[in-house]
Amino acid sequence: MDYRTAIFLAAVCNQAYLNTINADGSFLVPKSYHLVGEFSAQSYSGSNERFGFILQSEQAIILAFRGTLSATDWVADLIAQQVPYRFVKNGGATHKGFTDLYSSARDSILSVLETLPKDKPLFITGHSLGGALATLSALDIAVNKPFANPLVYTFGAPRVGDPAFVRTYNSQIGTHWRIQNEYDIVPHLPPLVYQQPNKDKTYYYMHVRGEVMRKFRMGTVSGNHVISSYFMDLAKEDPEFAAAVCLEPPGWCPIPDPKAAP
Repeated sequence: MDYRTAIFLAAVCNQAYLNTINADGSFLVPKSYHLVGEFSAQSYSGSNERFGFILQSEQAIILAFRGTLSATDWVADLIAQQVPYRFVKNGGATHKGFTDLYSSARDSILSVLETLPKDKPLFITGHSLGGALATLSALDIAVNKPFANPLVYTFGAPRVGDPAFVRTYNSQIGTHWRIQNEYDIVPHLPPLVYQQPNKDKTYYYMHVRGEVMRKFRMGTVSGNHVISSYFMDLAKEDPEFAAAVCLEPPGWCPIPDPKAAP
C-alpha cells in the first residue's frame, strides 16, 4: 500500500463529513484539485442527505463518500438483511441498508463520471459507512463504466456482502486497500453469520480483499473509529509528508500538526 496516498485520502474523507455537517455544504478542497460534482442519497426518512463529492486534478479523479452522521444513517447501518447486487452479473448479495443508499446516489455519481477523462486514474475512498458505499460503487464502476481499474482505499469499513459478492469483487478490483484498526468495532460488523431478528433467516458476510491492519487505542469506542484517529495513525508512517500535505489549504486535514499526533 502507498502510505502517502492513504494519508491524503484519509484527509479527503474528513472533508466528506464537513460537506454534510456545514449547512451550506462547504468544505476544503486539497491543493491542485477542484470540485466537479456532489451527490446525495435518500435516507430512510425519505429526505436527501449529502453523502460525498467528486474531485479532479490534472493527474487524478477522487470519488469520496462520508460515513454515518444522522439517526437515519444508523437505521441504514442496522438493516443488515441482504438483497441482490443487481448492478453486476453474478454479483451475489449485499447489505440492504448500504445498497439502498448507494442505489439512490448511483445515477448522480455515474452522470458526473461520464463527463470526466477516462485516461485518468480514479481513486474511490470512504470511511465507515462511506467505505461500504465506496466498495459497492467500485465494482459497479469497474464493470459498467470506462474506469475499469479504480483504486480503492477504505478506512474502518464494515463488511458489505456475501461470499459470492466478495468473489466477484476480488476478481474485478485489482487495487483495494481496506485499512482497519484492530480495536475498531465497525470492521467486525455485520458478523460473519447474521441472524435476522424475529425471522428464520441467516445471512453470511465476508470482507473484500486488501486488509491493512493497524493497531491504535484512543480510549473510547468512537475514538478508535473516527477518521481523525485513522489519519493520525497513518501520519506516523510519513510525518513530513503529512505535514506538507496539510499546509494547503490550511486546516483541511483532521488535525493541525500530524507530527504531533500521539
